[in-house]
Amino acid sequence: MIFITNRFPKQSIRTRIGRKFDFDLNNNGASNSVYFCERTGEKQHTEIGNKEFLNRLKNSNCRQILIYIHGFSNLPEDVFPAVAEFQALCDQRKKNEVLVVPIIWPCDNDLGIVQDYWDDQKAADQSAYSFSRVLEKFMAWRNSEKYNPQDDPCLKRINILAHSMGNRVLRETLVAWNKYDLPKGLPLIFRNTFLVAADVVNETLQEGERGELICHASRNVTVYHASDDLALRASKASNLKNNIASRRLGHTGPENMDKTPRNVYRVDCDDVNNIYDRPKGHSYFRSGEKHGVPGKVFEHIFASLQSGRVYPDDEYRRSSIIR
Repeated sequence: MIFITNRFPKQSIRTRIGRKFDFDLNNNGASNSVYFCERTGEKQHTEIGNKEFLNRLKNSNCRQILIYIHGFSNLPEDVFPAVAEFQALCDQRKKNEVLVVPIIWPCDNDLGIVQDYWDDQKAADQSAYSFSRVLEKFMAWRNSEKYNPQDDPCLKRINILAHSMGNRVLRETLVAWNKYDLPKGLPLIFRNTFLVAADVVNETLQEGERGELICHASRNVTVYHASDDLALRASKASNLKNNIASRRLGHTGPENMDKTPRNVYRVDCDDVNNIYDRPKGHSYFRSGEKHGVPGKVFEHIFASLQSGRVYPDDEYRRSSIIR
């Protein structure tokens, strides 16, 4: 499994192709550097560098790439099994269709959820600068005549799935990319963007808000939400403790669909989230009632990946309920 991270390594922060890469789990600061790595076994990682990483994406047998951004209080060894599960579900549905690639940002899970929440929120914001550099590297590589000549371009579809606070990482990454590199606007880089149990304010996708850039960079933006998501209730409690009162996108869906761009869709998962992920009802987008068996939310995501459309039978439909 190949992955990208801005967590500090125990080794030098200087990139060295082929070296062993060990996560420094005692350091939850966001590195300005990014590392392109391969996981070869449990707690076994090798740095491969950005050129090799991007060439592997291009030469993969899979037709599409799905970038996976995890939520808060997730250490690397929590993320990798979740990604492996999602990859296995994709392969079960159609072999060589989707390659799942995680982005690992620096969470801290030592001090309890309220303290962790604010540490992780800061790390999510700080990660924006390093991950916007990843997007710049990708654009430079894609436009390079050396690596992608006209007679051999990279034709992979790129999609992104952000879970929980990973949505904040995604949003702030695009804000930083727009501010520092592309002030005239972002390119349409993602075919599908899936915002699952999003731990951001529920008006963030509206025109003029910080999350509007997610819509600019995506063909489709699908919001999966559930009102009884207990992890987001804890998030809300953490925000209230710090005098911030706002409903979460992953609880209610967009605050006002009429104020969001037309490429935003909402999917109510209230009837299945606690069946699939008891008792938190937060990670309901992978397996269903039985581990390794696709749930209905996963099926909806995978259908969108295959078709490139959220509701292919009704071009004007923007919402649904999964039962």
